Amino acid sequence: MTGRLNARGLSSHTPPSVNRIEERFAKLRSAGLKGLVVYIGAGDPTLAATHQLALEFDRAGVDVLELGVPFSDPLADGIVNQLAAQRGLASGTTPPRVLETVAAIRRDSQIPIVLYIYFNLLHRVGLERFIQDAAAAGVDGLLILDLPPEEADDYERLMTVAGMCPVWLIAPTTPESRVERIARRAKGFIYYVSREGVTGMQTTVSTTIGDMTDRIRKHSSLPIAVGFGISNPEQAREVASHAEAIVVGSAIVNRIAEQGADPGMPAKVGAFVKTLSEAVRSASAPKP
Repeated sequence: MTGRLNARGLSSHTPPSVNRIEERFAKLRSAGLKGLVVYIGAGDPTLAATHQLALEFDRAGVDVLELGVPFSDPLADGIVNQLAAQRGLASGTTPPRVLETVAAIRRDSQIPIVLYIYFNLLHRVGLERFIQDAAAAGVDGLLILDLPPEEADDYERLMTVAGMCPVWLIAPTTPESRVERIARRAKGFIYYVSREGVTGMQTTVSTTIGDMTDRIRKHSSLPIAVGFGISNPEQAREVASHAEAIVVGSAIVNRIAEQGADPGMPAKVGAFVKTLSEAVRSASAPKP
């Protein structure tokens, strides 16, 4: 993060020459490896814990960290992540405090960070101001759950100026014409939601992942990250054979909830995440 502090306590931002997300995926591709994207709720159970978890995940081999900004009326989140958002709100987590935490993480780590967020939170602050503040804090991308690409011209323009990646979702029910439109507009990576419905742990992975990732690749050379329902190393390894990255959220958030205020929680959750990272890497290791 470069520049002087502005009136909101964040550094004035000069966009990096290479976005951290794009840089990380370029390195993975060059090495013939797949990536691991991890989701947690910011402020669950505290923002100090979020900071510690980010550093543990960096050491465990996580390639992109998604921080869910807590919101009172989520649409795409299952019960595990809804409860994480409630705990985040209860701990006093607000969008400005999330950005302060990202800025603190940046003093110790260059792990790529995406904010998983609902549009109301940006609208309340002001779209341009929020994007500028996020970039100044060291955020690399935004995934706005409820902003249609068709309504996102101003958003995408501001994101380009800020040097951040707008990450878009594609679902199993997305028609071909819209897959093409979304793939053309995305930057960083495309998030493929492998199941209909909300986030949550599953005992099996979707059987249509291979077909859908093939469809998406017809329209974009961007990395595809597959999420929703991946819960353990075996599933991570299986899905990694079809995509450039996998996304794991609820299984990690659930462990954070179970460990709660245990001082060893970040290290214990980090150890689980390392098993996911190792599984993803083993799925993509070059054959001898």
